[in-house]
Amino acid sequence: MAAGELGHSGGYYFRFLPQKTFQSLSTPEITSRLRQWSMLGRIKAQAFGFDQTFQVYRKDDFVMAFFKDPNVIPNLKLLSDSSGQWITLGTEVKKIEAINVPCTQLSMSFFNPLYDEDIVRENGHIVKCLDSFCDPFLISDELRKVLLVEDSEKYEVFSQPDREEFLFCLFKHLCLGGALCQYEDVLNPYLETAKLVYKDLVSVRKNPQTKKIQITSSVFKVTAYDSVGMCYPSTKSHEQTFSYFIVDPIIRHVHVLYHCYGVGEMS
Repeated sequence: MAAGELGHSGGYYFRFLPQKTFQSLSTPEITSRLRQWSMLGRIKAQAFGFDQTFQVYRKDDFVMAFFKDPNVIPNLKLLSDSSGQWITLGTEVKKIEAINVPCTQLSMSFFNPLYDEDIVRENGHIVKCLDSFCDPFLISDELRKVLLVEDSEKYEVFSQPDREEFLFCLFKHLCLGGALCQYEDVLNPYLETAKLVYKDLVSVRKNPQTKKIQITSSVFKVTAYDSVGMCYPSTKSHEQTFSYFIVDPIIRHVHVLYHCYGVGEMS
């Protein structure tokens, strides 16, 4: 009997791809940045393959099949709220939510408004401001203000559609970091890390007709619920706790980028 005939919902059959490594999260330079941002040991990327044509309009079936798949259940990692250790999902998923995240950006010039609006100086230094709180985040510079404070005068430099872009989401997550995040004084570490992680997760190809580079991946922000309530990416919701599924429909891979807010590894 073929694997796909095991009564999998939606007909999708998954396999874990442990040999797929994500360099962008493991180089010494990035590791030391993630340590400074209190994300080290709490952020992870994993890859899975699947066997059917992926259709965006069937994303909910796809994600539900993923959580029920016998090759996913023992391999998908998340952080335990109680122990702080990496565990697998020991509960049955009853309901999922998969929010479409636009992914169209091909250039880091997307972030140029930060320079144009005196949020970042020409030399890359982030402009400081008086400390304020946007719970639970301390805002001590113009960058965090533009990311978080909706009624600040510079919030408008990124439109609502810009802010929904996967590249913007990645950048914002890296800037805000974990519970003991030490902020950077300059912009480049955030931009460079966001770019490397983005390139590692998202697939592009040259359009045969137009010869233009285009993104082929679809991205979803995923939450799963068991009979008690939210169980993935965590039982507690937080702006900095997330799981993104980045689906490549051509080579039929799904990359899972996971982070759970908390105190990252120190040494």
